[in-house]
Amino acid sequence: MKIKKYKFSHSVILIFGLVLIALSFFLLAASYPESEKSFWIIKKIARPAPFSGVHTILNEVEKLGEPFGITVRADEIFFSDGETGKIWKITNYKDFSVVTDKLNTPSAVALDRNGDLIVADSGTHTIKRVKVANGAVETIAGIEGQKGFADGDAGNALFNAPVGIAASGDKIFVADTYNDKIRVIENGRVSTLAGSEQGFADSVDGLTAKFDTPCAVAVLKDGNLIVADTGNKRLRRIESNGKTTTFAGRDETEEEAKSADEKPNLDGQLSEARFIEPLAVSVDKAGVIYVADANSIRAVGRKAANIIETISDRKRGFADGIIPTARFNRPSGLAADENGNLFVADAENQVVRIFTGTDLGREITEKEIESLRFTPEEFRKLQPPRWSYDPPDAARDIAGTLGEIRGYVGEGTRAWFHNGLDIAGEHGETARFVRTEKVLRPAAAENFSTRRELIRMPTLGYIHINLGRTHDNQIFDDSRFQFSFAGGGKRPTGVRVPRGAKFEAGDALGTLNSFSHVHLIAGRGGAEMNALDALLLPNVADTIAPTIQQVSLFDENWQPIAETNGAEKRTKLTGKTRIVARAFDQMSDLRYRKLSVYKIGYQILSQDKTPLAEINWTISFARLPDEDAVSLVYAPGSQSGYSPRTVFNYIASNEIHDGLARENFFDAAQLNADNYVLRVYAADFFGNKTFEDVEIKIEK
Repeated sequence: MKIKKYKFSHSVILIFGLVLIALSFFLLAASYPESEKSFWIIKKIARPAPFSGVHTILNEVEKLGEPFGITVRADEIFFSDGETGKIWKITNYKDFSVVTDKLNTPSAVALDRNGDLIVADSGTHTIKRVKVANGAVETIAGIEGQKGFADGDAGNALFNAPVGIAASGDKIFVADTYNDKIRVIENGRVSTLAGSEQGFADSVDGLTAKFDTPCAVAVLKDGNLIVADTGNKRLRRIESNGKTTTFAGRDETEEEAKSADEKPNLDGQLSEARFIEPLAVSVDKAGVIYVADANSIRAVGRKAANIIETISDRKRGFADGIIPTARFNRPSGLAADENGNLFVADAENQVVRIFTGTDLGREITEKEIESLRFTPEEFRKLQPPRWSYDPPDAARDIAGTLGEIRGYVGEGTRAWFHNGLDIAGEHGETARFVRTEKVLRPAAAENFSTRRELIRMPTLGYIHINLGRTHDNQIFDDSRFQFSFAGGGKRPTGVRVPRGAKFEAGDALGTLNSFSHVHLIAGRGGAEMNALDALLLPNVADTIAPTIQQVSLFDENWQPIAETNGAEKRTKLTGKTRIVARAFDQMSDLRYRKLSVYKIGYQILSQDKTPLAEINWTISFARLPDEDAVSLVYAPGSQSGYSPRTVFNYIASNEIHDGLARENFFDAAQLNADNYVLRVYAADFFGNKTFEDVEIKIEK
């Protein structure tokens, strides 16, 4: 009996233990935030596909404009080109063809249950269907060219530049971006699922929830929606009854804001993670949620159910290869296929990319990357030149040039490159668009009511502008500038310029703020060019050569190399030498205004000053150098922008030009022991140049 009792007790304990485990599992799942439960369970069923790297699917025939929305079916990839109004198809991951070119500014795309494309055509404020078989286009909701807000019959409904789209069964979900609402099209009618006005608010009742410029929507496995709430820097979750909750993201703390340049986004738990500008979302078959956030790709659920991780480099650029170092430039569309590959519409790089564990696509070369970008010659032929004020051909004073140091180069300080051309004007003067372009970035206007307020067009950017209003906040009579007002007040608290809004050259952009100049950026983001070259502004001229104030020599450990005492006055060099030239340029008789030079270089001459080689132009500001290259261009002590003191100490021995940025030296070992002349040059864009000679003695 005792033995039987003993065995029975163990059986009971075993059963009781199993019950406890099951109960613990249930309680653990129940303890997850509502936004994570279904996703957590899915993760127990399926695993995400492994990625070994990032490749590019390159169009070998012609340049793309702006790949934006993307969707996938088997071996067919469809994506929108917002700049040209086209929908493209890629077959067999290599062959490009145009499905239609009859759209205005197509944004997100989705495949419906019949295999046709549903497109948010932002520029016409409509939702369209494109027949894949023949490219026929029909409007299924909205009124062509008429923005507004109205539910009801699809033919009479109104949208405001919708950007996001998703299809599920008979339903089409729309991120009605500038109405700050999520809409549903079903059975020929349009209704609002969630959203009331611009702002941030979760809600049990979807119609009292608030969004700020939602740009993307995707359907989760449980039928609920995930929304990229771009302006609020969050992911939101919407249930079928409209209940809206925050899935991930938060505001940054004051301390984080100070260090945002070092760590722009933050991974971790859903409630603790931070986004910069979530623009696109996609859900793969394993339930992993991918997010295009500013210049990086992020994932929810690859590492763990409630963890957000960044799976690419965070910095802007173009780089294929291993995942942690792959770089993107405003990725705007994401789509996962049945095999788990993730396709990316890399908008500003103008290509389609892929995260994969296979050999789909390929790593493209630096030369191919460069071929995707405008040369200055191509850029200046696009449209006639004009200044950013009226009269359009009246030359203005240049107050800053591309490549100048901003900040201070020193230990524990921050410095960056000036990426445009500062064109002086009067405080309150009307600034004007230099070229005819349409807005492509969903959040093109930034930094409202600060001295860095700006708008970024596809190939030009304008900074230090009171957009769409006078310096005292009187609003222009121009509906393309959409202002927001807090609490029913009359003073604007924000401005948005919708994707697809078109401006003609000469249209009023706004007025100059207290900085009293337009900071004009030429070239696409990440491929900025020197505006003096890219635009050839009318009647601009310069006859003043740059000034070299001093040439200093250092060894490879940054120890100064002193001039030799005695009658020779030569500097002895024995090994690797750093050459630093303090120089500046001017374009007028304003003696206080120092500008960056256009090129720096050096040349070796014999003692009698016969050149022994061509000029080695080591630094060029034809294009903006990579942001990481500041310390390669400028030596410690360089500064500009924070005070009247301007110092440009160029490291002439380094190489920064044509996409190259590397440390280098003048190597004395390459010359025979003898006396020479080291001639350091500084040149401006207009061909004026000057030089400074340093007598050197090579010793072995």
